[in-house]
Amino acid sequence: MDHRLIEMLVCPVCKGPLQLRRDEESRPTELICTADRLAFPIRDGIPAMLESEARRLEPTEDE
Repeated sequence: MDHRLIEMLVCPVCKGPLQLRRDEESRPTELICTADRLAFPIRDGIPAMLESEARRLEPTEDE
């Protein structure tokens, strides 16, 4: 994903900033909203920015 795109995206719930999470091979996997504790998946390089598609972060999960 282009870093300029990530800088423009905001959480669809609270309009707050998002953090990019990568896997062990440095591929982008999720966009994280720390305020709402939501993780929006990235599928085939396209972020799914719907609240219904997001997963809740566990309390023990690091952002």
